[in-house]
Amino acid sequence: MSITVLIVDDSKLARIVAGKALRELQPEWTKIEAGSAADALDLVQTQDPDIALIDFNMADKDGLELASELRVKYPDMPIAIITANIQDEIIARAREVGATFVAKPVTSEALEGFVSGALLRLRSKSA
Repeated sequence: MSITVLIVDDSKLARIVAGKALRELQPEWTKIEAGSAADALDLVQTQDPDIALIDFNMADKDGLELASELRVKYPDMPIAIITANIQDEIIARAREVGATFVAKPVTSEALEGFVSGALLRLRSKSA
């Protein structure tokens, strides 16, 4: 099963860190990256990601707004909101849009539960 992960963060370093953590867990997965919510929305016009890792704090719009927009096109996509801004309100809003909350800094240990759950969802969807 070929899986493509969309990593959205306005920090190039944060995208590298998230990509490295993801590669430790699933080295065969393909990564596509966007530096803003607008870039991500443009990217999904030509690419079809299976999973999204989205930073919460971005300049053009927050990650939860982007997650809500992606939900329209991808209602079953596993989405993780990644942020160092750990507040109950953000965690609750992530759950409202059907997203998982992952605290920064992103490590393979922090992503492991999300990645395992996402893989199960994708396998059951394709079965």
